Amino acid sequence: MLEYFVANRAAVERLRSGVIGAHLESFVEHLASLGYAPATGSAQLDTLGRLDRWMARHRLGVADLSEAVIARFRRGRARGAGGHRSDAPTLRRFLAHVRRHGATGPAPHRRDESPLGLLVRQYEHYLTVERGLAPATLTNYGGFVRQFLTERFGASRMQLGELDASDISRFVLRHAHTMSPGRAKLMVTALRSLLRFLFARGAIARDLAACVPAVANWRLATVPKYLRPEEVDRLLRTCDRTTAVGRRNYAVLLLLARLGLRAGEVVTLELDDIHWRAGELAVRSSKGHHHDRLPLPVDVGEALAAYVHTDRPRHPLRRVFLCARAPRRGFAGPSTVDTIVRRALDRAALRPPLKGAHLLRHSLATRLLREGASLTEIGQVLRHRAVATTEIYAKVDLAGLRALARPWPASGGAR
Repeated sequence: MLEYFVANRAAVERLRSGVIGAHLESFVEHLASLGYAPATGSAQLDTLGRLDRWMARHRLGVADLSEAVIARFRRGRARGAGGHRSDAPTLRRFLAHVRRHGATGPAPHRRDESPLGLLVRQYEHYLTVERGLAPATLTNYGGFVRQFLTERFGASRMQLGELDASDISRFVLRHAHTMSPGRAKLMVTALRSLLRFLFARGAIARDLAACVPAVANWRLATVPKYLRPEEVDRLLRTCDRTTAVGRRNYAVLLLLARLGLRAGEVVTLELDDIHWRAGELAVRSSKGHHHDRLPLPVDVGEALAAYVHTDRPRHPLRRVFLCARAPRRGFAGPSTVDTIVRRALDRAALRPPLKGAHLLRHSLATRLLREGASLTEIGQVLRHRAVATTEIYAKVDLAGLRALARPWPASGGAR
């Protein structure tokens, strides 16, 4: 397999006979499975060849390979002006590979032993064991907790007993206006949770949770942001369907615009979810563990078929949408889909207030409403579990709202 990346037979033999040679064959197989081109793989093997010779000079074996050894090697290359910015990911990838095969020790476990790190671990244990909260909630709360305590105490020793109501209100007022109302509500919820924990543990003398200001976030206070049907068509036309990436992005945008999928649902879509003969799509809900079946419109089916059969790289991963460049992998998360939408909006010269994938979901609901669909029907298309979730779209039904509006009083006041 080394010959796939290195044409020179003598160079191949040198690599195979080196300190790390026993692991290079399986490593290049791994690179090929990730979709790396021969030129890119050859450059990575050149870096590993230099590492191999350096380890031989320093009488190091594969078992000695670690982050510290790689750091020493890279420092030496930097002094000799022989380093390259692609060295670091190549070396990390190779170290991870030999670790998977048990040829070297496990990665060192780095644990934050600072007072802040210790307190956050205790708090997360409390949330997990005593409150039964999900890992995602711990992540959300943890960010606010660290920020609050760091801003209050800095790098000095934390004197939790010094916390008072003014510290809390200043923090909330300083940050609430920089985020959405929903995010601000999450912040104050995290602060209340932390303060209850500190009071229960005796770290503060008073329960300061009641001192956390409330954040106003009235339900149905905003109007959904959307594109008009002609703007959606204009957005779709910006995809260059003569290229593999353009055809992939066109299929992604059609799933959002025609079926109203959420970004996370596009990311987790798998090949087995497309039922070609039945003309259906099984959607793995990003908000639960259930599956929904949706009809597959002709244009969406054609776009998916064109991408899957012509452009999708061969890969054991079952995700429908893969990254176009090596390493081949599924989309990292919903933000990747949001980026595809934002770039299409830029190409179409559209400047809506909302620029993520949910914009097309709102646009679909608004179009259905104006074509005569009821809120119940729209809720079924968007797969809302509660009717109340769909109610916000009543605000864009201008014809229906005009029928409810009372005439403005004549001059002189109401009669």
